[in-house]
Amino acid sequence: MQVNQELDTRGLNCPLPILKAKKALTGMQSGELLRVVSTDAGSMRDFQAFAKQTGNELVDQQTAGADYIHVLRRR
Repeated sequence: MQVNQELDTRGLNCPLPILKAKKALTGMQSGELLRVVSTDAGSMRDFQAFAKQTGNELVDQQTAGADYIHVLRRR
């Protein structure tokens, strides 16, 4: 998977990872991928809701140790 931009939001709690992802996606082209790394356990649910509300595709979610990784495709 070729990610176009990566965002490290470790240590930030809701809603900051979502807000930073929203800002990053605004500057991206349609179809590009954004990878967000977070340590907030609630971010798994938050990014699912964010994708549904905004129309951006949630391509992948996974847990790696203490990190929660989300990959979004810009609509």
